[in-house]
Amino acid sequence: MFEISVMMDFSAAHNLRDYKGKCEKLHGHNWQVEVVLAAEALDKGAMIMDFTLLKKKLKQILKYFDHSYLNESDYFRKNNPTSENIAKFIFERMAKQVKRYKCKVARVNVWETPRSKAVYYE
Repeated sequence: MFEISVMMDFSAAHNLRDYKGKCEKLHGHNWQVEVVLAAEALDKGAMIMDFTLLKKKLKQILKYFDHSYLNESDYFRKNNPTSENIAKFIFERMAKQVKRYKCKVARVNVWETPRSKAVYYE
C-alpha cells in the first residue's frame, strides 16, 4: 500500500452547541488539515496522484471554510462545527474528488491547535 498526504490550513470562527465551557462562546482557530490518500498501485508516472493536483482539490474544499463563521454554513447548521465534523466534511468531499482515480482517502486529520487533533476515516 502507498500513501501520500498534503497539508493546508484555514482560519475560521465557530461556537459549539450542546457544550458547556468556553468553546460555547464565539471564537476562532487557525486549523491545520492533512489529507492522506492511499493506493495499492501507482499510475503510469509512478504516483498515486500529483501533489499539485491534490493540493488544488484540497484548496477548493477549504474555500468553503476559510475566513467564515462555520455555524452559518449549510452543513454546520445541521452538524455541530467540531473538528471531528470538519474532518468528516473534508473526507466526504475529497472522496468524491478522487473517485475517478485509483486511490482512496485513507484519513483526514484536523488540528485546531498544534496539540489537539481530530481524525476521520472509514
